[in-house]
Amino acid sequence: MRIAVLDREHCKPKDCNYKCFRICPINKTGGEAITIDEASKKPVISEILCTGCGICPKKCPYGAIHIINLPEELENPVHQYGVNGFRLYNIPVPRAGVVGLVGSNGVGKTTALKILAGQIKPNLGKDEAGWDEILEYYRGDEIQEYFQKLSEANVKAVYKPQYVESIPRHVSGSVKDILVKADERGKLQEIIETLNLSHILEREVKVLSGGELQRFAIAACLLRDADIYLIDEPGSYLDVRERMNVAKAIRALGDKRIIVVEHDLVMLDYLSDNIHVFFGEVGAYGIVSNIMGVRNGINEYLSGFLKSENMRFRDQITFDVRPPAETTHTENLIEYDDFSVDLDGFRLGAEAGVIQSPEIIGVLGPNATGKTTFVKVLDGLLESKPKLELDLEVSYKPQYVQPEDVTVMELGLKNELVAAFSLLTLFDRKMSELSGGELQRVAVSKCLSKNADVYLLDEPSAYLDVEQRLALAKLLKRFAYENKKAVIVVDHDVLLIDYLSNKIMVFDGEPAVKCVAHNPKDLRDGMNHFLREIDVTFRRDPETGRPRANKPASVKDREQKETGQYYYR
Repeated sequence: MRIAVLDREHCKPKDCNYKCFRICPINKTGGEAITIDEASKKPVISEILCTGCGICPKKCPYGAIHIINLPEELENPVHQYGVNGFRLYNIPVPRAGVVGLVGSNGVGKTTALKILAGQIKPNLGKDEAGWDEILEYYRGDEIQEYFQKLSEANVKAVYKPQYVESIPRHVSGSVKDILVKADERGKLQEIIETLNLSHILEREVKVLSGGELQRFAIAACLLRDADIYLIDEPGSYLDVRERMNVAKAIRALGDKRIIVVEHDLVMLDYLSDNIHVFFGEVGAYGIVSNIMGVRNGINEYLSGFLKSENMRFRDQITFDVRPPAETTHTENLIEYDDFSVDLDGFRLGAEAGVIQSPEIIGVLGPNATGKTTFVKVLDGLLESKPKLELDLEVSYKPQYVQPEDVTVMELGLKNELVAAFSLLTLFDRKMSELSGGELQRVAVSKCLSKNADVYLLDEPSAYLDVEQRLALAKLLKRFAYENKKAVIVVDHDVLLIDYLSNKIMVFDGEPAVKCVAHNPKDLRDGMNHFLREIDVTFRRDPETGRPRANKPASVKDREQKETGQYYYR
């Protein structure tokens, strides 16, 4: 079974003069494997006539063509976005409890949520399919009953969108007024306390920060009385404590049907009962795996091999990238005494510390505790008392990336970084045209392309999927130790920080008022300090070595708290 996918955004026939049309062997012999659509002026590839020779994907200068051989047992897709468009095979089946969806960006997770929410009607790979045809196609399948109710408008679905930044364009009023109207379950006060919303109740939605918008959107979703709750990336913009609180609020729905998409594996593991793995080729097609238990599902996703499908979809991801500290020679790069920063009513006090090279320091702490402030002091963007005098070159990737009015090619990125982050196909696009994930990868590459002594990356995992995050961690580890550089990474993904760091800096205190930046500690001591502050214990999975959060008051949770070992037994 062969499919042909055209990335219409990247396809530029005016620039290449329809190179695919001209070089296709079938076309050269008088056939019409590739034709030109008169309306869109884009090529159309016939999946029946295409022989899969692989010439047009290799010769396309913009990487816009994908010819893919799929497993023979796949039948019609659940949904396809037009001719030569992305298609999704299989669909998660809603059931009581929390079902987690994990997979790369661009393989259909959001499409699946929109189908289940009734926002997209599945078309079975055609121009359009009627409900009678859809129900007949899925007769005898577990999903048939759900589609039957969806067709009759007998399913009340609540959907929390992926991009909460757009909410102020569609919703106006105070947080309190909107949540009061949304409260169909009589849980308003409970949700406000769990998600820590008390201090923003009187604010207008339009003035909320990213993290506040996220918690507001989740609260509005969970307050509704629905048959199914569809929650797309609830962890974005939130710190670790807030992510754990969101997980508790979602699980408090009880036996309701809940489906959650999340790239933070620690959070997904913590809140899910079962898992579907999404795999395929980004932007081309996605396949939904059979449902699995949460531990086995995440482990199989990391292994790249699905046992029930007997399917390998990529190489295994392992957790053995940390070099032995005793075999790595380090030198003191920065030695700083105690200092403080006063900024708009906020005070940060930093303990004296040492930053060495090569090493990677992971920075953890709640939002508004001064992590970005500390990074800006090292970069010279803020002045401390006493003033920190650093005779060093610093390269800084800020938390919020402002797109420049230049193409990616004009940034002068290093070739190895272009290859590592798959940026070649973005070269002719301006930064303002990039998606959140694309912009993040370009910004990290730009930071690492500069010649510096210290590299400061503020929340580099934002908008990246699991595989991109772990690829980033491997790249940063290799970059730091091969080039003998110091890298400081501020992030809320505990798995990422655990994966790449050999030291930890913890920030704590009263957010937005008075906080402390503790000196860098070794991984165990630093993680113990941080996890004790948020009252969560972690263990390592015996099969993969990945960190897993213990359920509150579980046997392991109680044992580790009694011994004071919050970070892995």
